[in-house]
Amino acid sequence: MNFLIYSICFGVGLVFTLVSAVAGHFFGGSHEVQPEVGTGGHVEAGFEQTGMPGIAPFSPTTIACFITAMGGLGMIFSNIDATKSVWVSAPLSILGGLLIAAGVFFLFDAVFHQLQSSSESHVAQLLGQTATIITPVPANGVGEIAYVQAGTRYTAPAREEHGATIANGQSVKIVRIVGTQFYVQQL
Repeated sequence: MNFLIYSICFGVGLVFTLVSAVAGHFFGGSHEVQPEVGTGGHVEAGFEQTGMPGIAPFSPTTIACFITAMGGLGMIFSNIDATKSVWVSAPLSILGGLLIAAGVFFLFDAVFHQLQSSSESHVAQLLGQTATIITPVPANGVGEIAYVQAGTRYTAPAREEHGATIANGQSVKIVRIVGTQFYVQQL
């Protein structure tokens, strides 16, 4: 009976993982670059909806890893004479499943944070940098700039520091940033 329960856990976890991988590949988000910030409804992005890449501790991925590992370890432990009893195999299987799920969580979290830190634009480094107006800035209004940092081109909403107009194609200097709004001065 124990082996059957462990087999069901292993099978459900494995099938869920495979279906998620196939469904995510064929029906997941687009493979093009998305300029907006946010998690786009992806469960893996964590609890805060910050838009930063990451994985939640209780995401479907980690839960599926736990169930699969617990079932697989339970099948192994229930076939060993010393751990055949459910009172021994169940705690060992649960502990092993938790350790494997934690390992998967920390591995994915490290990968996502490494990817984030290598491509994230650091705002403090932008002050004094040159940018180009790509949408004209009207008097006391908002336009758009493009700038390059670490080999990647970014765009951002921009205002002229003193409320003046700036035509398209003009070079400007970023003088301050308030939230997502860049304040610039014409060069």
